[in-house]
Amino acid sequence: METKRIEEIDRNFVITANGTERFTYFDVVEDKIFDISGFPWMESNRKVIKTDESPFCRLDITWLHKFGQGIQNLAWHTAGGVIRFASDSPSIAVKVKLTSKGDMSHMPRSGSAGVDLYKGKGKDKKFIRTAMPGNSQDEYEAVFEGVNPTREMWEWTLNMPLYNGVRELKIGLLPESRLGKPSPYSIEKPIVFYGSSITQGGCASRPGNSYTHIICRWLDANMVNLGFAGNAKGEPEMAELISRIDMSAFVLDYDHNAPDAKHLENTHERFFRIIRDKHPELPIIIVSKPDFDRNVEDGRLRRSIIYKTYENAIKGGDKNTYFVDGETLFGSKDRDACTVDGCHPNDLGFMRMAENIYPAIKKALNL
Repeated sequence: METKRIEEIDRNFVITANGTERFTYFDVVEDKIFDISGFPWMESNRKVIKTDESPFCRLDITWLHKFGQGIQNLAWHTAGGVIRFASDSPSIAVKVKLTSKGDMSHMPRSGSAGVDLYKGKGKDKKFIRTAMPGNSQDEYEAVFEGVNPTREMWEWTLNMPLYNGVRELKIGLLPESRLGKPSPYSIEKPIVFYGSSITQGGCASRPGNSYTHIICRWLDANMVNLGFAGNAKGEPEMAELISRIDMSAFVLDYDHNAPDAKHLENTHERFFRIIRDKHPELPIIIVSKPDFDRNVEDGRLRRSIIYKTYENAIKGGDKNTYFVDGETLFGSKDRDACTVDGCHPNDLGFMRMAENIYPAIKKALNL
């Protein structure tokens, strides 16, 4: 029996790339009119990287040698990277060159290596469409056709891949279209998230569905995502580096990557104290892991260690530290529908996480 790819059977699965030659393309790094966020050391990094290297690294390149090979690799993943601009182009195109093919067994390519486009500004951004590579591709192009038929000057947000690096990203606009700068964020100093693969965005179906993106979209907040899958171990060097960022809030969420409760006990409060000593008034939100159901006893032991960090801070007079109980993050109903593998959230899981972490961040920021 002859077999066909699903794109040949159902055209709705085809990623449109026809007519890309109609567009004038702009490199988002070279053209300063684009607002790029999620890479706090981008300008200083560009002074030391080679011309053929990716310009998108989430950490200070000069610090990478202080960390293990895992973080040295994952730092180039563009989780939390956001490109913003304004244009009246009736259609918009993208060309993306990735650092690897990066196929994952339990996460769709649309999330790990795709980009998703939003239309609107402030807290009123609406999802438009996703572009992603095909099987085993490390570069792709796509056209978001007819997204602005009235040719109004709209603001656009493009979220970058969660589990891949980007060597080059270009935005295409139709001839005679205008290109302008976007509005400032309502919260310009970034909310910084540090944590595990869940923080990085595994396994959202597309970048904008990770809990960090959802929360920052609701707040219209700038963001830095320092999620490092399997490698967020609470190293003091990481805390020192993070403490150099001028941020509006910090979310500490690495419970999942501590190898055991003893490691968490030895690192968690120390990590917190390094950040707090550098930022005495900074809102800090401490989160424990969401997937209690796999090992309830271990989950509760870990939670008690994390809660002790919070409790000691409060006892010491700290009025800007908040705790979110991970056991509540997936809710009580249909918790087993919230992950792809008993651990990593799907879109439902991430939405529930956002709904339960958002109030703590909003309160911390006095909003």
